[in-house]
Amino acid sequence: MNKVFAVIRREFIERVRTKSFLIGTFLVPLLVGAFGYLPQLLARRDTGSKTIVVLDAASGPIGQVVTSRLGADSIGEGEGRKPRFLVVRLPAEGRLEQLRDSVVATIGLQEGPADAADGVLLLTEEAVEGGRISYLGDNAGSFRDMGALERLIGPALREERLQRKQADAAIIAAANVRLDLNSTKVTNGKATGQSGEQTFWLAYIVNLLMYMVLLLYGIQVMSAVIEEKSNRIVEVLVSSMSPFQLLMGKVIGVGASGLVQLGIWGVTGFYITATLASGGTGSGEAGVAADGTAASFSVPVISPELVAVILVFFLLGFFLYAGLYAAIGAMCNTQQEAQQANTPVTMCIGIAMVAVFALMNDPSSSLAKVFSLIPLFAPIVVPVRYAISPLPLAEVLLSVAAMVVGIVGVVWIAARIYRVGILSYGKKPSMKELWRWMRTA
Repeated sequence: MNKVFAVIRREFIERVRTKSFLIGTFLVPLLVGAFGYLPQLLARRDTGSKTIVVLDAASGPIGQVVTSRLGADSIGEGEGRKPRFLVVRLPAEGRLEQLRDSVVATIGLQEGPADAADGVLLLTEEAVEGGRISYLGDNAGSFRDMGALERLIGPALREERLQRKQADAAIIAAANVRLDLNSTKVTNGKATGQSGEQTFWLAYIVNLLMYMVLLLYGIQVMSAVIEEKSNRIVEVLVSSMSPFQLLMGKVIGVGASGLVQLGIWGVTGFYITATLASGGTGSGEAGVAADGTAASFSVPVISPELVAVILVFFLLGFFLYAGLYAAIGAMCNTQQEAQQANTPVTMCIGIAMVAVFALMNDPSSSLAKVFSLIPLFAPIVVPVRYAISPLPLAEVLLSVAAMVVGIVGVVWIAARIYRVGILSYGKKPSMKELWRWMRTA
């Protein structure tokens, strides 16, 4: 066992001491914190007033109503309050296209006039009746501005259509009530205070994290085997220990470094998200609130149970995929050969990652439970399902048991291929030769 521990220690220290490991370990939590605060700060930043030309080709007073509502909207409060839109209305009946082209020609010019418009709004009779408004401008990609336009123009058009149908004023007022759906996640019969959007992004982050670490550390094992094989160092090593001891030490050493890094990320993420959530600081994907301003959801809290599930399934998934990648490294002589040979294994990780998106809508479905029992998919599927909704302990243990069975089978095959492959050079073996290696090793 001393020889195995020596290999574990060498593999662990060799990776922990690298600059890439240190940078990755401490940079990721900093990025999590930055992405927690940065979107909120950017979403609330002040923007200048936008000049909009309203080309009014509709009948009735709707053009004046739209112009008035756009001009009355503002950014900020108190002394710092300023208009969101500076609106100019031009009657355009019979000459809409000519006016549109002339205004568009002045938008977005680097050396244009100081009073040039930022956008042009086409208000036609068809737009009033059908509710489809055309807007052309250099701020068309702004969620804030486009959300404000929809919020302000939509009710005005709806009121105009109802008035044309001679609807009662009370009916018009009732029709303008906006829907504000506030979704909250419920776990074990208790409301968690976490929105549906938070749950989705937490599951998405867990999915991406598990995909990256399994792929990264599995390839590290493969690269280490190929490097020792190409340098003929492995011939010296196997003269003092068995190939299985060398394989076990290498896998455990690389896995330990990955577990340390992932543990640091998990614990740091738990404290960062808990601090942000308790402090009431929002973060996440900026969107458009009901009032037309940019909004963001609060940081989802990463529970200690979720951190534990991630670490356990990373460890199990790593042993499974590390065995496969080690076998591939023993089969190949160069990195180029290994890149081609590892495609099926990499595709298994990719399939698990993609399949999760289909399972997010119903994480308790029969398909999700089946995927949780497939060893190649469980390392990604189970943590993501747990992030959406905590699973029963019995189901988690059943997935762990399936993973253990899969690891035993993979290690048995990988050890036999590794025993022969590390001392085989030249042409990459065929499937027939691999079968012979497994039978005779």
